[in-house]
Amino acid sequence: MNTPTQRPVANWMGRWFGAGAVAAGALGLGLSLAAAQSAQQTPAQVTPPPHDGPLRALTPVPAKMLLNPPDNDWLMWRRTYDAWGYSPLKQIDTGNVKNLTVAWSWAMTPGATETTPMVHDGVLFLYNYLDKVQALDATNGELLWEYKRDIPPEVARQNGNNGAKRNMAMVDDKLIVATTDAHIIALDMKTGKVIWDHETEDYKKGWRYTGGPLVASNVIVQGMTGCGNANPGGCFITGHDIDTGKELWRFHTVAQPGEPGGDSWNGLPLDKRFGASTWNSGSYDPDTDTLFLGVGQPYPHIAEIGGLLPKKDGANNDALYTDSTLALDPHTGKLKWYYQHLQNDTWDLDYAYERVLVDIPVDGKVRKAMVTVGKLGIIEVLDRTNGQWLWSKPTVYQNVVSAIDSKTGAKTINPDAVPHIGKTTTNCPADPGSRGWPATAYSPRTHMLYIPLNEYCSDTTPIPIEQGKSYTGGSRAIFARRQIPNSDGNIGRMDGVDLFSQKAVWSDRTRAPQTGAALATGGGLVFSGALDRYFRAYDDKSGKILWQMRASNIVNSFPITYQVKGRQYVAVAVGNGSSQARSLATLTPEIGVPDGGSALFVFALPQGK
Repeated sequence: MNTPTQRPVANWMGRWFGAGAVAAGALGLGLSLAAAQSAQQTPAQVTPPPHDGPLRALTPVPAKMLLNPPDNDWLMWRRTYDAWGYSPLKQIDTGNVKNLTVAWSWAMTPGATETTPMVHDGVLFLYNYLDKVQALDATNGELLWEYKRDIPPEVARQNGNNGAKRNMAMVDDKLIVATTDAHIIALDMKTGKVIWDHETEDYKKGWRYTGGPLVASNVIVQGMTGCGNANPGGCFITGHDIDTGKELWRFHTVAQPGEPGGDSWNGLPLDKRFGASTWNSGSYDPDTDTLFLGVGQPYPHIAEIGGLLPKKDGANNDALYTDSTLALDPHTGKLKWYYQHLQNDTWDLDYAYERVLVDIPVDGKVRKAMVTVGKLGIIEVLDRTNGQWLWSKPTVYQNVVSAIDSKTGAKTINPDAVPHIGKTTTNCPADPGSRGWPATAYSPRTHMLYIPLNEYCSDTTPIPIEQGKSYTGGSRAIFARRQIPNSDGNIGRMDGVDLFSQKAVWSDRTRAPQTGAALATGGGLVFSGALDRYFRAYDDKSGKILWQMRASNIVNSFPITYQVKGRQYVAVAVGNGSSQARSLATLTPEIGVPDGGSALFVFALPQGK
């Protein structure tokens, strides 16, 4: 069993030397490791930190607060259930953002840094690579407590996204964390102590978490990943009790035989169906009590290798529920409706990203819409009450979809873009997608969706499985990524698209790929960052760059903004290592990127301005 460590900070020695020094001192005195851990975990043996004011003032976060979060806080992945990534704070605005400066910074664990800081009552909660969670004073970066999970060595040695988590969740007195060894845990927000620990699956079988939890209608909802590791039957989503972590329900994202969609895998038995990860957290509509989550692609990516092509006589090979939007009941996990955006995805162009919930006019009538943008870079809009197709709009160059039916959304596939064994096919966009997991943002000020995008292609060559051997995981293809036809050399784009008029308003094109999520604010700003380490603030109406700073590493995470004691801050984590960033870096080899050096940067206006 993995033994976690909680480290309240007692004095200057604890702040300087940390848990390692405490453990070393305990061992030097001849204490056992268990005794050292016990000493660290017992609050009665630790002097409260002299700067514990934020912890004393920290209040619980009842579920009803999540329905309408305080403007000053950032309590969930995209701040609100509708996944807008928008804050109404406006102290920092288009007129004064040029004065933005670093208020404080904090070194983080090196590794893929895809995190979303969370803030409540002046305390900032930060997830670090490989399951280190810290509570910091949100005004100055003082460490308040730290939790460090004992990660199995074989997992810690793996590269890429396996040790990264994109968000945590918060409810009552608990901070909810999905761990690298496939557990869901609840930490006490004031102490970092473990309240409960639930093992969802055996990490030794390749199960992983990359996205984080969502608390909706008093249920913790978490999607599973690691489904490219040849896990038979694919992935799933689970619902958990907020008080105990007990699993309440499980929805299989690969349709099961004998159930709706179960006959859509070209006749493959369940143990030959792989994939359908839920890479990111979901959205929630309290009016209809409905969860919305996106599902990833089938594995292996090449349909001929996975058995989804050629299509068998009389069979269906859509491969549900891959590349779909799922609308689920949060209490039972039952499916209310689904919409599959791309059938039989043989390119790794999944639709696993955020679902933005917004009411917009369509044909003269206001519709309760759900907006998503998959790897193809096509904005797709559904009626969130029933899954009805409303409209779509392409953004970047792509050659996979040749037409979209304006009434149903049905896509016509370009046959020349379908990979086949024994040949190399050019696919645009390439497998990491014209947009990846860095999220869009929506502003009610402008009715615009702000989209981090990248334009590039891939020469795709399938790698067949040797005769007599079984699939053991991976994409089974070589992707040689390159620029789009007639490219001017600019890979990255930040676009502003008006969802009311369905028109593109502005686009900022950059040589460096866009690697950070978007953040929109009431001050008329949009923040985002790129592979060249620039963190930028745009005018939300024109796209003009109003401020930028070059950080110590690439911006490959989710920026937030919050306010404490009347002062607004903008926070963003930087750090290299994610699979998406490594893929994009091959397109711009002249841009130097540090190997390590993950950090949190927090910006504010100078005092008095």
